[in-house]
Parts: sequence; C-alpha cells; structure tokens
Amino acid sequence: MKVLLSIKPEFVEKILDGTKKFEFRKSVFKREGIKKVIIYATMPIGKVVAEFTIEEILHEKPDTIWDLTKDFSGITRKFFDEYYEGKEAAVAIRIGNVTKYSKPLCLSELGDGIVAPQSYRYLN
Repeated sequence: MKVLLSIKPEFVEKILDGTKKFEFRKSVFKREGIKKVIIYATMPIGKVVAEFTIEEILHEKPDTIWDLTKDFSGITRKFFDEYYEGKEAAVAIRIGNVTKYSKPLCLSELGDGIVAPQSYRYLN
C-alpha cells in the first residue's frame, strides 16, 4: 500500500538532494503495511514529483523525535517546535530510497477524484 503526502516544494527539494531524511507529521497512518510515499509538491508546483520507500516510522515525544532526527531533519528547531507546539507526540517517517519522476504527474493521473490531501491519502 502507498500513501500520498502533500509536501511544500522547499522540503521536496531537500528530500531530493538528500539533506532531509525525515518527513514529520502530527499523526501516524492508521493502516498497517504502508511501504511507499508518493510526493505531491504543493503550489506553486502542484504536481506529483517523486516517491520514496519508508524505512521506519518513529512515534515518540517531540523532544525525543528531535534528538533522533535533528542531523537530517531538513528543518530548524524553531520550525519543529512551532509545528509540534502543544502536542504530546510527534511522528517522523525515515525516508528510504527516493525516486524522482522524469515527468511530474498531475493528480488526475493517479486516479479519478484524487485531490491534494491535507495530510495524507491512501493509494492502492
């Protein structure tokens, strides 16, 4: 099973160049067996541009997640703290093999009725 994630273009670039090895979320996927993430680069790009395999999903207190991921987070501590402000738990997806698409895809090419997810959307 795959999941479609909306990611800001600045973070997509860091994933593609290898400086960002973790993708942060406020909640973990409810379904088991998610092996791959399809990356939708948000506006102004607005295209599906790449995918990556999931090495592991970390689910801990925010301070613990920061300690485990800070060297390859691709974000500042300030951004991290603001994102998780007031949260008891944080999720970090460890990015595995990344494949950049030679031709970015429109969301409609993934199937009928697929729109940019607020957080994530399951795909077959």
